[in-house]
Amino acid sequence: MTDKLTLVLGGTGKTGRRVAARLQERGISVRIGARSASPSFDWTDEATWPAVLENVERIYVSYQPDLAVPGAVETIRKFSGLAVRSGIKRLVLLSGRGEDEAEAAERELQASGADWTIIRASWFFENFSEDFLAGAVSSGSVFLPPDEITEPFIGSDDIADVAVAALLDEGHVGNIYELTGPRLMTFAEAVAEIAAAANRRIAYQSVPVADFAAQLQADGLPDDYVELIRYLFTSVLDGRNSQLTSDVERVLGRRPRDFADYARETAATGVWSIAA
Repeated sequence: MTDKLTLVLGGTGKTGRRVAARLQERGISVRIGARSASPSFDWTDEATWPAVLENVERIYVSYQPDLAVPGAVETIRKFSGLAVRSGIKRLVLLSGRGEDEAEAAERELQASGADWTIIRASWFFENFSEDFLAGAVSSGSVFLPPDEITEPFIGSDDIADVAVAALLDEGHVGNIYELTGPRLMTFAEAVAEIAAAANRRIAYQSVPVADFAAQLQADGLPDDYVELIRYLFTSVLDGRNSQLTSDVERVLGRRPRDFADYARETAATGVWSIAA
């Protein structure tokens, strides 16, 4: 086993912490790339980049907050170039499925000279439980723009399993994987399954994007975050991702986890109990 490190950027996030845990379970030395880690890593501060790249041989690249935000493409170009100049051979990028800006960032990473794998995904199961919508679900009222659009919701555990395979197995170099769950669901259907699993009433209502964005602003969210959400709900959640793939099974040799299993297991933790 090499004494070099695997760097997990976004190592405290939904997929990153799962990737790090799986690598550590295999006895692989991991460095967490995050502002709270030591050495600290910040996508917006290039001065923090060299230290986290020392003694690293491969990187899981999860860009925050999203590859669609202004400046992300240039940042990925600079970072991946620096990584290759630092002697790092393999980059695995978590990308956004159906996002034109994300594909531009992918091309920059592909041109870096590294051995690369691209993992594309859209809406994570855990958006309902670990951030963003967790409070709304607990409150019993979920308001979102999507109406009849279906999404191939995917679990972060499946994404992490694919990422680890791509980091460790040379057979995935040069591949682009589009990860989906095993079925298409509307947001209303997803909320209904959560309600059934939690054994409580949770209402879902579709609202205009403009009204939703205005409420986010009223709640005090930063303007750039509000614009990102507006973009995702107008340009990505338009049905373009309403197709399933077999890429999880192709990589892992098993079907992806079903949303119902996630809802049942997550409900048992009490995270969706009625908010105080």
